[in-house]
Amino acid sequence: MCDEHFLEDLERYANRLTRRRFGALSAGAGIAMMLPPVVDAQAVVERDVEIETPDGVADAHFVHPAEGTHPAVLVWPDALGLRPAFREMGKRLAQSGYSVLTVNPFYRQRRAPVVPEGATFQDEAVRNVVMPLMQSLTPETHVTDARAFVAWLDRQDAVDTGRKVGTTGYCMGGPIVMRTAATLPDRIGAAASFHGGGLVTSGEDSPHLLIPQMKASFLIAIAENDDEREPDVKNVLRKSFDDAGLSAEIEVYEGAAHGWCPPDMPVYNEEQAERAWSRLLALFETALA
Repeated sequence: MCDEHFLEDLERYANRLTRRRFGALSAGAGIAMMLPPVVDAQAVVERDVEIETPDGVADAHFVHPAEGTHPAVLVWPDALGLRPAFREMGKRLAQSGYSVLTVNPFYRQRRAPVVPEGATFQDEAVRNVVMPLMQSLTPETHVTDARAFVAWLDRQDAVDTGRKVGTTGYCMGGPIVMRTAATLPDRIGAAASFHGGGLVTSGEDSPHLLIPQMKASFLIAIAENDDEREPDVKNVLRKSFDDAGLSAEIEVYEGAAHGWCPPDMPVYNEEQAERAWSRLLALFETALA
């Protein structure tokens, strides 16, 4: 499961984080400096927003190019939730020409950030906060939130509603991406999961069983150590997408550990994160038409 993998890998690799790098990561400016610049970056506008859902008011970060309308992208963060690293990742995507909403998936219990900047799973207090929040999310909340957030995006002046919506998810966000694509098949044109956990389970509510309901093109980037634990997952996903006639790029990223994409993670792997980012941009360019 995603929570088990996330906890194990952060504990294993946290000691690799030098004090100097940890200090840089503890502030949004440091994170921004770590991310490579966007070529021909567009000027963007960003703001914090609040979105009404059937279960309450969700806090989120919305960023988009300063001029024109653009395809919408809905971002589901990992287990540490909406924080400076994901704000910067959303801003970077917006600089490439997208209107990006990054949400706090734990809004029912807490506003973001749910843990202090620089928090790690080595800290028992952090685990005691995050694990119950993760466990509070269900397939039903995934669906409820997906509908509410995409509907909100479609009401924004900066969103081109004539083009499909993209969605991305990290760690626990992977299953939410799949349920979003299945819930709104006529709106979601591209979906990406990065080191997603629980995409294939033995349960009746396994996300992979929803693939026949989807119409999106997919990118599924798998951590090498996740593949070592569950080597059959990629094969089940490939067959499921093939059977549904859907395009899916499914790849194990060599040398990448679970959680390798966000720049504030101890296991951040810049080379492989940039490779995954380039594949995401290629997917969006072709599928968000």
